[in-house]
Amino acid sequence: MKQIRGKGRSFSGLSFTPKQGQYLAFIYAYTQIAGRPPAEADLQRHFDVTPPSVHQMVLTLERAGLIRRQPGTARSIELLVDPRALPVLQRQTVKTSVQRY
Repeated sequence: MKQIRGKGRSFSGLSFTPKQGQYLAFIYAYTQIAGRPPAEADLQRHFDVTPPSVHQMVLTLERAGLIRRQPGTARSIELLVDPRALPVLQRQTVKTSVQRY
C-alpha cells in the first residue's frame, strides 16, 4: 500500500523526498532502458548538477536504505525500492544562454 507522508513518499517503511524520488526514478528508468545501472556521470548529465552533488545524493540514498552499491565497482547501483512506489520521472529543463528569436 502506498502512503503519502508529509512531502516525501513512504513504501514498506522506506520514505524519500520528491528530489530523492526523481533520482530513484531515473536510476530505475535508466536501468530498464540500458540494461545496466547509471554511472554518477549519467546522473550528473540528466539532473544538470555537479559531480559532488550527485555523489552526495548517492551517499544519501544509500544511507537511507533506498539503494545499494558495491564499493569500487562501476555502475553497481541497485534499487531497493519497489518500482511501484516511485514517482513519474519528470522532464528536466535545459538551461541555455542562446536567446530565442
